[in-house]
Amino acid sequence: MTREQRLTEVFVEVADSLIDDFDVIDFLQRLSERCVELLDVAAAGILLADQHDELQTIAASDEHTRLLELFALQHDQGPCVECYRTGSPRLNIDLTDPHITQEWPQFATRARQTGFVVTNAIPLRLRRRVIGTLGLFQTDSAPLGAADITLAQALADIATIAIQQQRTLDHSEVERGQLQSALTSRIVLEQVKGILAERWQTSVDDAFTAFRAYARTHHRQLAQLAREIADGAFDTDLIPHPTDTTSQP
Repeated sequence: MTREQRLTEVFVEVADSLIDDFDVIDFLQRLSERCVELLDVAAAGILLADQHDELQTIAASDEHTRLLELFALQHDQGPCVECYRTGSPRLNIDLTDPHITQEWPQFATRARQTGFVVTNAIPLRLRRRVIGTLGLFQTDSAPLGAADITLAQALADIATIAIQQQRTLDHSEVERGQLQSALTSRIVLEQVKGILAERWQTSVDDAFTAFRAYARTHHRQLAQLAREIADGAFDTDLIPHPTDTTSQP
């Protein structure tokens, strides 16, 4: 399938998001995966600001990227943190550059250990205010071209549109409360991913894939299903184990 066809599917997914019962976490998760498919990058992550204007990871194309983003936030450094603070993109950052290592020592070292050599950060803008960032990671040193950078900003705008549907834009407190609810749901989801991975003796990525496949098949929101599992109100034996998910859509 061509990039144009995949991009068309992304816009169809955005159109489908204009409903009351929209699962914003699942959508942003899919969008981060689409970034990897559409752009010349190895991994992607989406971060949003919480009620205290601190970035939190809400979606990532794989578990390694999520851990890297969390590490960057923990040390209050990295391109996504700077992109959010300035509202400007940080593009084609060479993580092997000694100056970058000096600027972000923990982040740059951990990124290289994970296998990344170049990173990019694209702002998510809502009106005139930045609400988060899209982080892109590369395992080769080739810089993103102008076409990919333009598409990356378009995908960041798509993410912003999706979030916009979940907010009352004229009431900032309501807006922040809705975002905080999504971030809280993401925390529960991360806990459940760990529970399932340990229970099934599999990787966190495979556990999450099986969890998402079941939720989609049964038209369940990820956050709601995760809360039921965390509360012990759902029998996880009903979810096909990762080795059995090949038959799932």
